[in-house]
Order: sequence, then structure tokens, then C-alpha cells
Amino acid sequence: MQTAPPTNPLQEGLSAQRTPEPCVVVIFGATGDLTHRKLVPALYNLAHEGQLPQSFAIVGFARRPKTHDQFRAELRDAVAHSSRFQPINPAVWESLAQAIFYHQSEFGDAQGYQKLNAFLQKLDAERGTAGHRLFYLATAPTEFIGIIEQLGANGLIHSQHAPTASQRIIVEKPFGHSLSTAEELNQALAGAFDERQIFRIDHYLGKETVQNIAALRFANEIFEPLWNQKYVDHIQITVAESLGVEGRGSYYDGSGALRDMVQNHMMQLLSLVAMEPPTTLDGPAIHDEKVKVLRAIRPMTPEQVQQFTVRGQYARGSMAGQAVPAYREEKNVSPDSRTETFVALKLFIENWRWFGVPFYLRHGKRLPKGVAEIAVQFKAPPAVLFGAESTTPLQPNALVMRIQPDEGIAIRMNAKVPGNALNLQPVKMDFRYGGSFGAHSPEAYERLLHDAIIGDSTLFTRRDEVERSWQIVDAIIEGWNSAPAPFPYESGIWGPPEADKFIERDGREWRRP
Repeated sequence: MQTAPPTNPLQEGLSAQRTPEPCVVVIFGATGDLTHRKLVPALYNLAHEGQLPQSFAIVGFARRPKTHDQFRAELRDAVAHSSRFQPINPAVWESLAQAIFYHQSEFGDAQGYQKLNAFLQKLDAERGTAGHRLFYLATAPTEFIGIIEQLGANGLIHSQHAPTASQRIIVEKPFGHSLSTAEELNQALAGAFDERQIFRIDHYLGKETVQNIAALRFANEIFEPLWNQKYVDHIQITVAESLGVEGRGSYYDGSGALRDMVQNHMMQLLSLVAMEPPTTLDGPAIHDEKVKVLRAIRPMTPEQVQQFTVRGQYARGSMAGQAVPAYREEKNVSPDSRTETFVALKLFIENWRWFGVPFYLRHGKRLPKGVAEIAVQFKAPPAVLFGAESTTPLQPNALVMRIQPDEGIAIRMNAKVPGNALNLQPVKMDFRYGGSFGAHSPEAYERLLHDAIIGDSTLFTRRDEVERSWQIVDAIIEGWNSAPAPFPYESGIWGPPEADKFIERDGREWRRP
């Protein structure tokens, strides 16, 4: 008689498919770019794959006057342009379109929310959505707190119409502009919602490679025993963009690379790659381990900021053979701006696993290509066997997780070149999602919207994660306030030369993705 294998808490829920409950998704800022390029195409893709609840509706909330049919026609064009399923399936679209509605109101108009509440109750009766709501804040961040307060003040949360129904809210980044503004936003959210109802979205966490970090580490015994300061020399996290500010100058000039990318996306990547094994794969357990990593990051004094950071700003250059302007020449950017478009950091995590291992973070705009990756470089092997005999120096092993483009994982190892001479050369083992599984990965917003609909917060960020990240970033910004201006770098190269010197001082070099 065979005995069933013991259950592994880390595997619980991996194969289970939760049935989404009835739901109305209310999108604030429904006429904006995010709704058209990402949100509605993602919802269409979920409908295409049968992953939306049968009782379902989308309500767009925005200022511009518009009929339901006008709104549906605009969204059909958006789906035809941005969905990963091409061409558009008429039957799927028509079924979804019947569940799409538009509500016109100013974001601060209490009467508009009262009318929205009445309209949602009507939808509950007609479509069987039973009072379940998912509010999505796809507006400018300046509107967030006002919308949250209006939702609470006008009966849209825990309404008497459906006291047992779920009401959830998705908040887009940025989650504040500093620690104090993040705390203000979180206090407003906490005044209307329980933390379990709040979904702070970071689209990087919806990417397949990011989700696969836990599987790579904890489902493969060959990696986890090496994942510590005894075997890892350093870790590099790179998020490079070939684009400039692309018309976002007014926003970006008040934000910069550190706030725009490092505080959220890159801190999340760091915490996932460095965290301890969670007790289960549910949201609270993973959030607990991630925030432990963030709390263990060594704080910087203003004086240390100059030692452990480099910032740059792109100048004129050439991208793909085309001349591009300097950052200070971009529209809505101050001609004497000190805003950084490139940042390199060296962080240390002061716990048993990572003590003494530097984490190098690098992000910039107008770099040679757009790429995001995490590279774990292991310590060099002893040269006692091959050092004197080999005609080429041994290269340290590296494991690279590519987040974009061509999501996958590669391992660099040394192998003997065929022939009589003892010549070692690094070779690469490469796994790509598309090639291995024969299908394109779902878009990040598909997974994240589906998870929010079913109430799974695992791939979202928790309040304490956000606030701890801002503590780290605020300390760096304070140090920069009394520092020289960012170093200029020519568009089309890998950042300012000072960034290369920054890592070379440690006897290391940046990877060239």
C-alpha cells in the first residue's frame, strides 16, 4: 500500500484555480492612457480565456461627457490595438461590451458618487454582481485621496445594500512622493478600507520571471543552498530604458529615477530575490519576508550617500542612428534641472544570509537598450586546478533572471573547449518562457487584475513595504540635496563614466545585458 507523500506548505495553492466571485470593476480615470493601453485589453484577454466571473461589469468613471456606446467603441479600438490576442474575437468582444458602461462626473463631486452608487445597485439587480466592487484608481496621484474619501462618504464601501459584499481598491503607483506623503495616502486608505481590501499595484510583480523567482529558489534544491554570503559574490539588478521621458517631463522632473523606478519596482525585485523562504505562498507570509529584507537594508547617512550612490542625467546623443535631445531640452523640463535620469546604488542587507554581499542597483533612461534583469554572480572557483593550465582566466558562475525582454533564466558556467589544449570558456544554458512552454506569457496586468478580483494580494505591496522603501529613498535624497548636480552622460551609452568607476573600485564590473 502506497503512502501519500507529505504535503508541502510552499506548494499549497499552486495548482488550485479559484473561481472569481461576481464583480463590478469601477475604473476612475477611464478615458486615460492606462485604461486604453493596459486595463481594458487585460480584461478582454481574461474574458478571452474564460477567467472573468459570469456576473461581471466594467464601469468607467471620468470627467468627459460620453455615452455608453461611445465609450465601448473607443475601448474596442484600444483592445484591437493592444490585446495579445489578434485579431479581436467578435463574439468575445460583444459579450464583454454588453457589460461595459460609462459614468460621467468630476472626481470631487459628491453627487456624482451618489449617482454612481445608485447605478451600481441597478447593475447588481440586472447582472447579479451582488454588491461586489473593485475600484481602480487610474487617475493622477493628486486625485487619490479625494476619491477614497468620496467613496467612504457616499455609501460605496460596506453599503447597506450589500453589507456582506467585498469592496476592494487598486491603487496605481506612485504610492506617495516621500515617506510623509505615502503615510498620508495610507492613512486615507486605512480610514475607508481594511488592509486586506487594499491592492497597491506594481506591474513588475505580474511579470512571469518575477513570479518565478520563488519557484526557482525554493522548488530547486540545487540553488537554495548556494543562495547566501558563502557562495554569492554580489547581485546586480538592472532596469535599463532606451526611451527618454516621452512627454512626461512635468511629472518626471519632480520625481526622477530614484522615486520613479527604484523605490517601487527595484526594491520589490531586491526583496523577492533576497527574502527567506516563506511558510506558505499566500500574500501575508510573502509580505512578511519581503519587509524583513527591507528592514535589514543598511541605512545611509547623508555623508555615506556620496560613497554608495551615483546619479546621472542624459545629454544629447544618438539612439538607433537618430539624434536625441538632452534631458534639459525635453518639453516641460527645467533648463537647469538637477533631476537624475540615471542612478546606481550599492546596498547591503545586514542579516545572516547576506552579510557583506553588495547589491548593486542600476536604472537609467536613454541607455543603449531596454532590458530588466537580476544577475546573481557567484564567487570565483579556486584557481588551483585550472588557473595555471588554462589559457583563459576562469569566469565566475552567474545566474541571470531576465524580466524583459525575452523573459527567461540563463546560467553561465565554464566548459572545456574541444581540442588538445586545456582551454576553458564560459558557456550559457538558456531557458526562455516562450520557447519552453510554446505560448506567450500573459500580460502583467492580466494576472494582477485577476488576482485582485479573487482577493489574492500576494503580488501586490503592503503598507509597511511601501513605507520602509520610502525611508531608504528619503535618506538618499537628503544626501543628494547638498551634493553636486548629476553627472552628464551621452544618450546611447550605459550611464555616466562615474558609474563604472563606482563598481570598479570594488574590483567588479557591470554586466552588459
